[in-house]
Amino acid sequence: MENQTIFELIHIMEKATNNMIIKWNQMFNENIGISHVLVLSHLKEHGKSRPSDIADRLGFAPPSITHLSEKLIKQKLAIRLRDEKDKRILYLDITDEGKKILKKAHEEGVTLRKQLFERLTEEERQQLLAIYIKLNEGW
Repeated sequence: MENQTIFELIHIMEKATNNMIIKWNQMFNENIGISHVLVLSHLKEHGKSRPSDIADRLGFAPPSITHLSEKLIKQKLAIRLRDEKDKRILYLDITDEGKKILKKAHEEGVTLRKQLFERLTEEERQQLLAIYIKLNEGW
């Protein structure tokens, strides 16, 4: 590990992540990506939310949330709501169809996770998760 450059480490981690994304996209034929699923998950867990709050929580740039929201709304997976007291404030909320797609995404995600990580022991999976959590805490 000491002989590897930061660039080699990034490349190895990126390659694993990209392979997971490719497999996910091959498996999930719903014309939405992982970022869309993350937004839907946030809405299901937290209820209607301002796009800026979603961006902060997920670590996305506000323009990215705008782009993701437009696709979710167009596909009727989310709706835009105005605040009753202040019409300038907009919220995004998940629809029933969005909940169905999210459920399907999670079910297929379980299958993919099993396929991708079956060569690791339970202990190795827990270590990997702990390592990524620890690395992300430093930011």
